[in-house]
Amino acid sequence: MATVAVAVLVLGIKYAAYYVTGSVALFSDALESIVNVVAGLIALWAVTVSYKPADSDHPFGHTKAEYFSAVVEGVLIVLAALLILREAWEAYLVPRTLEAPALGIAINGVATVINALWATYLIRRGREKRSPALAADGRHIMADVVTSVGVLAGLLVATATGWTILDPAMAALVALNILREGYHVVTHSLSGLMDQAMDPAEEGAVREIISARAEGAIEVHDLKTRLAGRAMFIEFHMVVPGAMTVGAAHVICDRIEDALQAAFADVTVLIHVEPEAEAKQTGVPVL
Repeated sequence: MATVAVAVLVLGIKYAAYYVTGSVALFSDALESIVNVVAGLIALWAVTVSYKPADSDHPFGHTKAEYFSAVVEGVLIVLAALLILREAWEAYLVPRTLEAPALGIAINGVATVINALWATYLIRRGREKRSPALAADGRHIMADVVTSVGVLAGLLVATATGWTILDPAMAALVALNILREGYHVVTHSLSGLMDQAMDPAEEGAVREIISARAEGAIEVHDLKTRLAGRAMFIEFHMVVPGAMTVGAAHVICDRIEDALQAAFADVTVLIHVEPEAEAKQTGVPVL
């Protein structure tokens, strides 16, 4: 809810900057903030759904709902960019004289500072909580900050030189920048929907934990990982001596699961125990 409140506040400030100047570049900045408001509402819904407990219809939980939020946000970014490009083209054909540019720049600067602080917070929280929705929202707002800085710089030059062409030119650059950001948001979310594996550093940590905690087993192979929003799933085959009892093998499994769950939040571990005849001499070495 805080994200939506901040987005509405920033939208109001940016629209005020556009209102006092008539700048198409500031209009493009305000239009992107409308996307932030809508995206914030969608992210709020997605995060709420993602925390619903697993049920009979969704036994693996609802964490992937956050990816849908990020995909929708990416689509909204693209639509906003197309609208901005249209406005920039019209302003290029019919140049506009800026009114009270200094006041508009000052007002927009306040909104940019607020956005920068909030984007930094969202990105950090998204990483801590492994939340695609929060991270995507933070990256989008940070892209908004970058474009706002570019807009302000362009307007300062336009005001100093009288080159009105810089106004639509900066609006076009805003559109191209948020198109780039929209592409990254969508592709990252689609990777999650396609059951992307954990990143190499995290998977390396998983291998180290398994290797250190699998004492008594012969080997571990066929390790697979996947992400579903903030949730993580780890599965592998563990080979044990043929004479080992089920109870003894279960003790090893519990030891590995406890260590992985202590290292990673929201992780589900599935271990398939096999007799030594199934050994492949590959995979994770047991220390």
